[in-house]
Amino acid sequence: SRGANQKSGGGGGGGGGSLEEPIRSQDSRARRRGGSRQDKLGATSQRERRTPAAREWDPRQDLGSLRVRDHHRSSPVHVHYCILATVEISGTDSGSEVKSYLVRLLTYLPGRPIAEIPIGPQLLYEIGRLAAKLDKTLEKFHHPKLSSLHRENFIWNLKSVPLLEKYLFALGQNRNREIVEQVIQLFKDEVMTSLSHFRECINHGDLNDHNILIESRESAFGDAVYQVSGVLDFDDMSYGYYVFEAAITIMYMMIESKAPIQVGGHVLAGFESVVPLTPVERGALFLLVCSRFCQSLVLAAYSCQLYPENEEYLMITAKTGWKHLQQMFDMGRKAVEEIWFETAKSYESGISM
Repeated sequence: SRGANQKSGGGGGGGGGSLEEPIRSQDSRARRRGGSRQDKLGATSQRERRTPAAREWDPRQDLGSLRVRDHHRSSPVHVHYCILATVEISGTDSGSEVKSYLVRLLTYLPGRPIAEIPIGPQLLYEIGRLAAKLDKTLEKFHHPKLSSLHRENFIWNLKSVPLLEKYLFALGQNRNREIVEQVIQLFKDEVMTSLSHFRECINHGDLNDHNILIESRESAFGDAVYQVSGVLDFDDMSYGYYVFEAAITIMYMMIESKAPIQVGGHVLAGFESVVPLTPVERGALFLLVCSRFCQSLVLAAYSCQLYPENEEYLMITAKTGWKHLQQMFDMGRKAVEEIWFETAKSYESGISM
């Protein structure tokens, strides 16, 4: 479902991605828009450009046949089996010939990415509910390898924000760097010392507008009503905290919004309709949203130094991200929190702001 960069640790089930390993260069918003697959820190993979049409076993025909289906479809894809398997098939029409095929098994989820439509307050609320319900559901998830989601030093876990210091040189000396340095220091002083007070859970970690699917239905008034229908891309799953998921979701919903500061309140209202945040978690939300902006923007800038030919692709989030981060800092925590919390509170009376 990711269709682009690989990162250290081999994804959600591959253990911790340390900084000694290559990291992926950008969030999947950029990777989905960028087209061709990126490997490591943004180098275009020759293998992806040569990928043939996927072959699918057709059970309606005899065991010796395969039919070819073009896997380049407009419908978002969920990779059900993310490895390539070699299959030997006998009993073909020509006799007992045995051949080997590379088979890729895919399932397609209904809906389209929310990036393709304008996102209003009600949909933001539903996305917040989705984020909380997903983490809540994962509480019941059991697997023998579940411990591998304790990904120590995984650069895209919000707990790893202090590790960004290694990449600050990519920003040069400017206001952007000054803001990031402030965020990192505040993170060390306020968030790292509060982690024991946050409620732990498994985070999806990448609920951006290209990873959430929606379907439309016609309302009684004849207009289109959108409903969340699916989630893609579980490659960033790791143990984190409920408030991390809320912050990551708010940040990604801000990116393309024409009123980014107002976004947080609607997402928060939806999230808290399922998992109300504690006062300590609420107090960290502003800083956590800023921190996620920093993760995306710093690592994109670092990748651009390694692969300048991919700058347009890598800097998708940066087109608005720096502006939104600066706006949050200019307004200040108290003013932004007031907007978020008052908007969230308005849902309690059934009238959203």
